[in-house]
Amino acid sequence: MDPISIILLGIGLAMDAFAVSICKGLAMRTPGLKAMVIVGIWFGSFQMIMPLIGFYLGESFYQYIADVDHWVAFGLLALIGINMIRESVSDDEEDVDDSISLRIMFLLAVATSIDALAAGISMAMDGSNIWLDAAMIGAITFLISVVGVKMGSIVGDRFSNKAKFVGGAILILIGVKILLEHSGFL
Repeated sequence: MDPISIILLGIGLAMDAFAVSICKGLAMRTPGLKAMVIVGIWFGSFQMIMPLIGFYLGESFYQYIADVDHWVAFGLLALIGINMIRESVSDDEEDVDDSISLRIMFLLAVATSIDALAAGISMAMDGSNIWLDAAMIGAITFLISVVGVKMGSIVGDRFSNKAKFVGGAILILIGVKILLEHSGFL
């Protein structure tokens, strides 16, 4: 994947973590730097680990789907993006408290990074430099999460749904780009 695409992918994947970080900041009211960094490390680490797992899972069965890999990548990214957009317009409230305990952060980190696992599978199909790409995704998520906690403590949850919508749209557009490149249109 080219650097711009991986940055956009990282931003898109980080939007769930950003939304939860905003909620964490809202619940904490006045988070300290340590709390913001802890949230960022949890979300950034899992957003880095999950694409690696997905990549190696994808590599193991790539030979069976090589002829339709671009459709699989498009389908996975589109499904993730559509789900994020659906969540952004849903009236369901996410219940997030101010705890940054091991158990709570582990569950939130896994929940916000499942889409990164699927993205890792699609990355296996385009020959990505997975270690560099995963590190970039993790770093982007770390920064966005730290900012999200601070923003949440300042402005509340007005932006969490918009963030999910934008993230979903970015993932769908990356899927379309992969499809168009493979079809020879780009």
